[in-house]
Order: sequence, then structure tokens, then C-alpha cells
Amino acid sequence: MTHPLPVSDRVAILVDEDGVARVTLTRGDKLNALDPAMFEAPIAAGQALFDLPGLRCVVLSGEGKAFSAGLDLATFEAALGGKALPLTQRTHGNANHFQQAALVWRKLPVPVIAAVHGVCMGGGLQIAAGADIRVVAPETRMAVLEMKWGLVPDMGGFALWRGCVREDVLRKLTYTNREFSGEEALEFGFATVVDANPVARAVALAQDIARRSPSAVRAAKSLFNRSGDLPLDDILAAESFEQQRLLGTRNQIEAMMSQTEKRPANFVDP
Repeated sequence: MTHPLPVSDRVAILVDEDGVARVTLTRGDKLNALDPAMFEAPIAAGQALFDLPGLRCVVLSGEGKAFSAGLDLATFEAALGGKALPLTQRTHGNANHFQQAALVWRKLPVPVIAAVHGVCMGGGLQIAAGADIRVVAPETRMAVLEMKWGLVPDMGGFALWRGCVREDVLRKLTYTNREFSGEEALEFGFATVVDANPVARAVALAQDIARRSPSAVRAAKSLFNRSGDLPLDDILAAESFEQQRLLGTRNQIEAMMSQTEKRPANFVDP
């Protein structure tokens, strides 16, 4: 059974009994292009999920023919009416409003899997980058598109692609905005897995993660999020701290017992 979570008319959220949330961008008639309301939608979805009891994993996808075609330039310019954007304001902790649409997925305490198909360009590519894992259809059309409009990626892409995409490849794709496929995305580092049915593959992976100790999964994500910016000594200390918190807890003991007794685990949510 799935339970809908009302957020906005640009995003749908269904949470199943295993704690897997299906988040779908619902501007399919416009290829889920990012107008002002489509920037609000991922932020609202993330806020709704952040403290949701029983949440274990999230699958993020787009309805219709695309994950997201990126910025809806005409609609966005019309909405601005000539006004400048307050891009330097940190409205969401370390991020501005537009960066938060991508970073909210990285900031969620549970893993997020993006299921990418059709078209994924510009801001859409950066929203997908906010996920922990990206399952991409092989024929997906992808591009770091911003240079086409005389702009640079500014929704967290430079931070989110770091460590995934080889830097010289990223420079080439950014400077030229050359389109590439889902198959190439796997080679370049934009994709984790290539699958002809990315949603089904992402849901199966999410269900697998949902069967693990939610305490350990959240601790691991916290370590992943912090380790990229910490010196070695601090990473080692953070690992030890998280492990100390897990050892001997109900969920840790249940993980061991369920393996020993060869049965499904019965975890409690943090």
C-alpha cells in the first residue's frame, strides 16, 4: 500500500509500507523544465520528507518524456520581469534557493536514488547529481547546458560532481555543452548504473536498502556527506564516533540476529 504525501502540483510523493518514497516531478507536458514553481517543488518535497517517520529511501524521477530539460528560460525571464536574482544570499544554510533544489537530496538523512530518462540537462542534471545514486536509461540525452546561455552551472553542480566526474571531462563538457548519452554518462561518472528501465531498477535498489538497518544507513550517509571536506584525522574520528553509537543498539543486534537466524530483520526507525 502506498500513501500520498501532498506537497504541490509540481511534485507527487507516494510512500510505501517499506518506507520507500517515490518522488515524481509532474510537469511532464513541459519536460519537467524548471520554472519558478519547479524550483520550489523539490525543496518542498525535501522538507516534507526530512522528518517523515519510517522513511528509509527515496526514488526521484520525472513523469512523461524527461527527467528534466533544465531551465525554462522564457518562463523564468517573464517571471523575473527584469529583476535581478538574489543568488549570493544563503537562504538554506550553505545554499541559495536554487542550489537547494539539488542539494536538498544530498541533505536528506536517507539515501536518494535518481531514476533518469529521456532528457536530463542543465539544472535537471544538477538535481540528479544531488542524489546518492543515479540510474540512467542508456538513450537519455544529457548535457551541462549552461554555457549555451552564457551562464555557468550554479545549482551545486561543481560540488556535487566532485569525486564522480573526472575533472578534465567535466571541464570539456561545461565549456562546450556537448550532449552525451546515458551510456557515456556511466563512463564519465554522471551515472552510477545504466538500465533501460531506470525507475524499476531504482525502486528495486531502494527496497534493498530499505531492508538494511536504518540507523546504519543514515550513519553511513552522514559519513559520506562529511568525509569529502574533512582531513584524514577527522574522517577517522568520525568513523569511530558513528560506529560507537551503533554498537550494541537494538538495530545493530537485530541486524546480526536476523543474519544468524536467516530471517527478515525487524528494525525500528530512528
